[in-house]
Amino acid sequence: MARLNWTEPALTDLDAITEYIALDNTQAATRLVEKVLSRAERLEAYPRSGKHPPELTGTPYREVVVGPSRIFYKVENDDVYILCVMRSERLLQPYLLQQREDGR
Repeated sequence: MARLNWTEPALTDLDAITEYIALDNTQAATRLVEKVLSRAERLEAYPRSGKHPPELTGTPYREVVVGPSRIFYKVENDDVYILCVMRSERLLQPYLLQQREDGR
């Protein structure tokens, strides 16, 4: 079983998304956080279950989609590092994951 590691930037991302959604609907914000955390926890048992993002072919990064968000992560040995959580309509800046990985 893999060990799940949330990076500080990923937690900040999730918090920002939640706060934005909560402006209109606090229940929806709460449900999203629960879904994201539940989906991330599944990575402990199935760390390679996420797909390789189409804009990051040839990289070690993976993603799982929890609408309306994308969770980007990397698997190293028995560790899963959650690097970024972003709204799915935003464009991913590929350098962002490398910066966050370097800073973990």
